[in-house]
Amino acid sequence: MESASDRHEYPAHWEADVVLRDGGTARVRPITEDDAERLVSFYEQVSDESKYYRFFAPYPRLSAKDVRRFTHHDFVDRVGLAATVGGEFIATVRYDRIGADGTPAHAPADEAEVAFLVQDAHQGRGVASALLEHIAAVARERGIRRFAAEVLPANTKMIKVFTDAGYTQKRSFEDGVVRLEFGLAPTDRSLAVQYAREQRAEGRSVRRLLVPGSVAVIGAGRAPGGVGRRILGNLRDAGFTGRLYAVNHAFEPDRTELDGVPAHRSVGEIAGPVDLAVVAVPAERVADVVTECGRHGVQGLVVVSAGYAESGPEGRERQRALVRHARAYGMRLIGPNAFGIVNTAPEVRLNASLAPEMPRPGRIGLFVQSGAIGVALLSRLHRRGGGVTGVTGVSTFVSSGNRADVSGNDLLQYWYDDPGTDVVLMYLESIGNPRKFTRLARRTAAVKPLVVVQGARHGGAAPQGHAVRATRLPHATVSALLRQAGVIRVDTITELVDTGLLLARQPLPAGPRVAILGNSESLGLLTYDACLSEGLRPLPPLDLTTAATPADFRAALSRALADDACDAVAVTAIPALGEGAEGDAALAEALRAATAAAPAKPVLVVHVELGGLAEALSAAAGTAPQPDTASATPPPPPPAPEHPPEGTRLIPAYPAAERAVRALAQAVAYARWRHDTAEPGKVPEYADIDEKGAAQLIDGLLARGEGLTLGDRDTCELLGRYGIHVHRALPAPTPEDAVAGARRLGGPVALKATAPHLRHRADLGGVRLDLADEEQLRRAYEEVTELFGTPAELRPVVQAMAPRGVDTVVRAVIDPAAGAVLSFGLAGAVTQLLGDTAHRLIPVTDRDAASLVRSVRTAPLLFGWRGSAPVDTAALEELLQRVSRLVDDHPEVVAVTLEPVVVAPRGLSVLGASVRLAPPPARDDLGPRTLPAY
Repeated sequence: MESASDRHEYPAHWEADVVLRDGGTARVRPITEDDAERLVSFYEQVSDESKYYRFFAPYPRLSAKDVRRFTHHDFVDRVGLAATVGGEFIATVRYDRIGADGTPAHAPADEAEVAFLVQDAHQGRGVASALLEHIAAVARERGIRRFAAEVLPANTKMIKVFTDAGYTQKRSFEDGVVRLEFGLAPTDRSLAVQYAREQRAEGRSVRRLLVPGSVAVIGAGRAPGGVGRRILGNLRDAGFTGRLYAVNHAFEPDRTELDGVPAHRSVGEIAGPVDLAVVAVPAERVADVVTECGRHGVQGLVVVSAGYAESGPEGRERQRALVRHARAYGMRLIGPNAFGIVNTAPEVRLNASLAPEMPRPGRIGLFVQSGAIGVALLSRLHRRGGGVTGVTGVSTFVSSGNRADVSGNDLLQYWYDDPGTDVVLMYLESIGNPRKFTRLARRTAAVKPLVVVQGARHGGAAPQGHAVRATRLPHATVSALLRQAGVIRVDTITELVDTGLLLARQPLPAGPRVAILGNSESLGLLTYDACLSEGLRPLPPLDLTTAATPADFRAALSRALADDACDAVAVTAIPALGEGAEGDAALAEALRAATAAAPAKPVLVVHVELGGLAEALSAAAGTAPQPDTASATPPPPPPAPEHPPEGTRLIPAYPAAERAVRALAQAVAYARWRHDTAEPGKVPEYADIDEKGAAQLIDGLLARGEGLTLGDRDTCELLGRYGIHVHRALPAPTPEDAVAGARRLGGPVALKATAPHLRHRADLGGVRLDLADEEQLRRAYEEVTELFGTPAELRPVVQAMAPRGVDTVVRAVIDPAAGAVLSFGLAGAVTQLLGDTAHRLIPVTDRDAASLVRSVRTAPLLFGWRGSAPVDTAALEELLQRVSRLVDDHPEVVAVTLEPVVVAPRGLSVLGASVRLAPPPARDDLGPRTLPAY
């Protein structure tokens, strides 16, 4: 008899693209009855040893019965997944649900046997590890909680796949077979293992693009000009160290080279391997090129061709097909509509971009989603004058265009442990996966600065071509969450460069104290005021007068650097008449010598129209850009400088005090974040939390419907399970009900209108406090109803008076893109108008809660502002952590609002609360590794 499970439809949502250990990609999908021929072909390519390890006996071929068994699944009790490249199987995994006696079973049995088979040519690529993550997620979805696997002792690779996965395991040995049993619930260790594998795989996938051994430019035209021909010339002129090929199907059959580069009519004609293909052909021809590259074994693509999602719905479908096509062959893709990529490392010298000049080598990693912004940033980093002077250059540069595949997240994975990159600068027009970006940003920022400017902040929609998850959070909230993750958020590309150049070659300041010295009193005062505006603590400026010599500057700077009362030094300088370049060079050398003797503090220069000094400051460390030559083929760029010798530092110079100080303030804030996160906080345990009871209550409530806002009684009961007690409010539809309620509550009461337009608006008069007797209560009831409407419209309630204090608001919400967010602010219209609300990602630690309370601009009201009594912030921090625990423990709680929370000098009172429940949104960060679906 056919069971319900036998009639399950094909689970298309199990299909996924994954990045393997070596950086290549594979497609994971369910195995169906149409895969019989693929399965047989796959099995024929597996070695006899691997077959023996799988079946514990010689098994040269699959019988027809075997093929049917391994291709016919019900997708519930019997599931098979395959990893494919180019449409062909490279590995399979399956599970079969079993009962307590080890025989086939149906639900509610929650254990299954699992087995793998990986083609020998693909072993060691991490295929089995990726398949284990996906089959485990499928099993959890189908109610399976444990896997059992039997492995021969000699099959050490497969044993390692299971033991390294991070799940809680039990191991036994019987009848010559190792039996492994493990639960499938994600653990801290399994997530750590998954994230580490993700970082290595995605980082290597980017490295395959940025460090290729060979490049083919497909679409290099026969006539000068054209995008392909320009990129070919840029690669050649940059001195690319690998093999370079020009490809165009229109080449004459007897053509062997183009501009001195070997020429071919197709990639397939190239005798050796091709690691990277730059595609510059019309959009309608790109699909054929991708197929040709895939069959030749090309590892990655940079598609500069336009005509995709930026051109409308038809182009969007063409873009989706392009991504699927490239991934099917194991290739990652930058673009389409990309400006290109650059790697200035001397052993690579890759300029596969439309940038006519190779950027100066340096230690800044640069990612942009706009070609125009990429040109602007490269120009600012490259030129000597007109803003921040050339202090350092670029290690790698990626302009992703439509960002269909490779994104900023992938570059963060690469730059995280790239020894050639010290600072990461990113221009983002959209964030496709904010939850993952925040996780990666926090890890990256812990080891190197990450500076981000976000375009299209107020456009209300993502740029054409960008696949972006919908978020309900305003931009200000997303920015706050990024800052919590250590991201240095700036507003303009000018600030992006200013901040990046300071961080690239100066140490982080130990604090906000700034010494100011220079030969202009006015410029020193401007710098002083700018420091105060940015929240720094400047020391009184030291005026050396316009007669100051380079020796005077050196002596003053040396004294400032040796002073324990300052953490950074700003040097202000105006030109001395008649000295010219010689005087500029002398001053630059004096500043360099002083900083060499005290390398622990950052130094920056504010100059006024002093191009000679700016150039000299770069030249003092030997990294100034050389004048452009007029030759058609410029020489290869100089090798990327290593870290400066001990005692030698590059000093950034700024044309305005405000720009210099703003960059310094960003460095101070980042240094503080690094210090604070060096010792992460803890998520506290509370003995009175009833997690199990809350779960049972939530299950019962959700059984009533898909999503609901709880009534007062259920809200109070659920919050009470987490030690959050809400002051009782009694309905008062009539004056008599109000009087009766006041008697039940005892003592002075408050009368409140709870209609939506009056709720939490005491300033409108809908709240009357300290009503001590029946007469006062009746009079207040009459006044409120006369002013605002009938009781049916106002929904009045009475509530016992709480101790006086500061009114605050605590909220938590689960955003589909960013995850669970906890917010805090003071109650009232002023806070709402100013947007003075702070945010943290859940789960919130004790340190997060403390910083959250102190992050709002109105925080002084909590700490005794102007002689008022300080309130119990410890109780407030505990409340924040209890709300965080509730939402983190129960993702069905999709929204919580506590308003107002009155924080008194001792204790607090929650006077209003609302809770919304819904089926929990999918948590892709807890699922298997996948590339974004397209």
